[in-house]
Amino acid sequence: QVQLTESGGGLVQAGGSLRLSCVASGRTFSNYVMGWFRQVLGKDREFVAAISWSGITTYYADSVKDRFTISRDNAQNTVSLQMDSLKPEDTAVYYCGAKRSGYSDRAVMYDNWGQGTQVTVSS
Repeated sequence: QVQLTESGGGLVQAGGSLRLSCVASGRTFSNYVMGWFRQVLGKDREFVAAISWSGITTYYADSVKDRFTISRDNAQNTVSLQMDSLKPEDTAVYYCGAKRSGYSDRAVMYDNWGQGTQVTVSS
C-alpha cells in the first residue's frame, strides 16, 4: 500500500492556473504508475492524466491535452499536475491515484487514492 495526500486546489478564475501536488508515503513510489482523476458530484471519476513509473511516458484525456501537464519526482515521492488555461468545466474534486503495472485510464484499476482536493474555476 502507498498513502497519498493531495494539495494545491482552490478557487481560480477562468483562464488561470493551478498546480496540484500529491505526496506518497509507504511503498516504493517509483514502482507505481501515477494518475490524476477528477469527479463531480453524482458522476463517475474521470481520467485526467497519468505518468509512467519512470516519468518518461505521459497520457492525457483529450479534454485537458495541451492545457495540463503531469510530472513526477521519484526522489521526492511527488507527482504534480500543472493546470493552465482553466475552464469552468474543469471544476471538480481532483484525486491522485497509484497503481502497479501498466498504464490505465480506468479508475477501478487504481489501488490507492488520496482524499482529493477541490478545484473551482469561476467564469
